[in-house]
Amino acid sequence: MTIEVSVPSMLKDCTGGQSLFHIEAETLAEAVRSLFDVYPLLRLHVFDETGEQRPHVLLYYNEENIKWLETLDIPLESGDRLTLLQAVSGG
Repeated sequence: MTIEVSVPSMLKDCTGGQSLFHIEAETLAEAVRSLFDVYPLLRLHVFDETGEQRPHVLLYYNEENIKWLETLDIPLESGDRLTLLQAVSGG
């Protein structure tokens, strides 16, 4: 299954300049692994050195934050998408 992936413009230096692209996977778990295998620099922005997802980075599967899902072993369907969001703060 081919799904759409979008990343914020501030992280497209980690994805070869792309902010919207497609990856092939059968499950959500496979899609997440594939995303970070293909774009290893992106992994550094999403996960800390212990492997935990950084609190200011959100990875959504369709409309659900993947941190809230019980499992990532979800079969993908046509039209599914992954969206990476990075919180920005300042004063």
